Amino acid sequence: MSSAQVKSPKSLQKTLGIGLTLGVVLLWLLALLSTVYVSQNKLNTLFDSALAETAQRIMPLAVVEILNREEPGQLQQIMSFEAHDEPLIYLVRDASGRVLLQSHNADPLIFNKTLLKGFSSSENYRFYGAWAVQNTLHIEVAEPLVQRREAIVQMAASLVWPLIFLIPLCFIGTWAFVRYSLRHVRVYRKAIESRGSGDLSPIETKNLPTELHTIAISVNDLLARLSRALESERSFTANSAHELRTPIATALAQIQYLQQDVTAGPLKDKVQKVEATIKGLSGLSEKLMQLAKAEGGGLLATEQHDLVRLLKLIVDDSQRSYSADRLRLTLPHDGVFNSAIDPDAFAILVRNLIDNAIKHGNPNQPVEISFSINGVLTIVNAAEVIPAETLAQLQHRFVRSNTKAQGLGLGLAIADAIVTGVGATMRFNSPATGRSDGFEVSVDFSLIDG
Repeated sequence: MSSAQVKSPKSLQKTLGIGLTLGVVLLWLLALLSTVYVSQNKLNTLFDSALAETAQRIMPLAVVEILNREEPGQLQQIMSFEAHDEPLIYLVRDASGRVLLQSHNADPLIFNKTLLKGFSSSENYRFYGAWAVQNTLHIEVAEPLVQRREAIVQMAASLVWPLIFLIPLCFIGTWAFVRYSLRHVRVYRKAIESRGSGDLSPIETKNLPTELHTIAISVNDLLARLSRALESERSFTANSAHELRTPIATALAQIQYLQQDVTAGPLKDKVQKVEATIKGLSGLSEKLMQLAKAEGGGLLATEQHDLVRLLKLIVDDSQRSYSADRLRLTLPHDGVFNSAIDPDAFAILVRNLIDNAIKHGNPNQPVEISFSINGVLTIVNAAEVIPAETLAQLQHRFVRSNTKAQGLGLGLAIADAIVTGVGATMRFNSPATGRSDGFEVSVDFSLIDG
């Protein structure tokens, strides 16, 4: 599966913050809908009550007006003192439906043709009708329903507007509360992230939430079992290599002593092959001891050391094993780079990289070693270009490039174990930077804490 298809882990803080905010918003909307529904019923009741009250107050006045006319059957409109929109309009009719009195802007066509008593509704109006004077006069008051709808909409809008400000405030408040609640989880995460690859000690579980406390205990149990297993493996490797030193050295001495008594011939060749094999076993035991140290603890020192000075001493010592022009060292002028890496671990790392460059490089060209003022060690040897798929596997144990040089395939594995253990980074390039061939190893020590 490609990296683009792998989903990144979701943040618990983000998930809870968004989820709780959406929950509050949904509850607010449900409360809003419930409030609007209840308020609509209450408003309708109040509007109906006002409608009935208006009809009952107007009817006595209308009766007096109609009965005191000189011509009782004549239509008359009640004129307003000044132009205005009337929320309520009314119509007074006799039993035959003839209009006797109406408000100044009342349209008889919108009223019910049938003289009804009580409440009734049309598509756009709400009506209330009542009889008076022994059912000879009928009044009907009409109210536009748009007024009620506008009142409901205005009330709903007044409740929605606070939600616009509530959402960001709720999200910020929820985010802050969740972040505060997860503070111990973040401390636990940082404690795990700060661990080096060789640190398998238990992680502090104090103040963790109950839901995570059991997981933390299980993680500590797993770390303890893993530490015991790795320690057993390292101890076995180191002890085995150490115990083999004496018998290997004894066997090598005996073979070399035997060579003095053997004349040239087939037996002499066999003795030399045995000597070469024993020397290979000696080299293997030494590499295994280095690997045990690289994969164990103690790779960081309690105080810092100048890597520039250490590198010069290591290269000077290595030149005694090779010709004087085999190694070419370039150091920053009057440069100093202090690091917390253990000097012995640094020496093992550099020697393995130099041995690898010598064994697999062109013997007619020097190995170039440089150290920058920024803490980057670079070792380049002339060699054929290594395929990318092989280059990516070189730091694994017993993996070698396509070469005829003798080797155990542990040098770069030891270097990688040390680099990983101290928190540095190592990169391989082939061809080397600025060249058409060669193999380049770069180790960046600037990332080491301490």
